[in-house]
Amino acid sequence: MQGQCFCGAIRYELSGPYRQATDCHCSMCRRISGAASVAWVTVQRDQFRLLAGTPKSFRSSGHATRSFCAACGTPLTFCSDRLPDEIDVTIASLDEPDRVPPEDHTWVSSKLGWVEISDRLPQFEKARP
Repeated sequence: MQGQCFCGAIRYELSGPYRQATDCHCSMCRRISGAASVAWVTVQRDQFRLLAGTPKSFRSSGHATRSFCAACGTPLTFCSDRLPDEIDVTIASLDEPDRVPPEDHTWVSSKLGWVEISDRLPQFEKARP
């Protein structure tokens, strides 16, 4: 699977199986994206490869780094020091995001009050157990 930022300056490829597709409702994801939630998919770090461009990155917490396109602002990845072999990629930045539907909702304890989750997917108050 391949994906890119909005302007196309950053292109990437995911190889191998993905896991843990989730729709995250935490306040950090909401603020960084300007959206009510962000859908992520996890792959092994060696299964993520940049094809074009170099994303900007920043520490979003004491244990995590996020990347985005400096030209258009598209959020792209999340990496936790606690899981150094994994990388989370924004599902909506994939060329074919419908191929990776979320399997659950995480951090619903932080979701916006006007968001009603009605898709019958499992919901976790915080991260998955």
